[in-house]
Amino acid sequence: MDAYFKITKSPKKQVYEEILPQIVSLLEGEDDLTANLANTAAVLKMAFPTTISWVGFYILRGDELVLGPFQGKPACVRIRPGKGVCGTAAAERKTLIVPNVEEFPGHIYCDPDSRSEIVVPVLLRGKVQCVVDLDSTTLGAFDETDKVYLERIAARISDCFDQKHV
Repeated sequence: MDAYFKITKSPKKQVYEEILPQIVSLLEGEDDLTANLANTAAVLKMAFPTTISWVGFYILRGDELVLGPFQGKPACVRIRPGKGVCGTAAAERKTLIVPNVEEFPGHIYCDPDSRSEIVVPVLLRGKVQCVVDLDSTTLGAFDETDKVYLERIAARISDCFDQKHV
């Protein structure tokens, strides 16, 4: 990796436009899954330090999601598909935007300060490999712009599962 990472303060869409090629650069030529997930989480946290309180991955291992690389406070380690926002996004194989986690039935409180969340499943040939989970201490922090760009990032991450070396 020879990339220099710089993020300017600008509207959310422009920040995503800046970091997407940087994440692609980090992933290209690296076949270690843990390294790729860790760097992706770090770039997202670095890009949105006042919005994102926690960002990380839950990797599907057998019949549960298991905590992977992340940035933020310690987190729940295992989540069953269908449980909480992460498990529901995995079970439904679709992105979930939760403006207020207190209104999400069955929300799992790993961090009592979390107020909103977005979870994006990472699919490889239609099968969930992991989910990308972002939390914020602000209500309504995530929107369609996050969804669009995080789904693009998830598509790039799915390539890592094709060549994973854990």
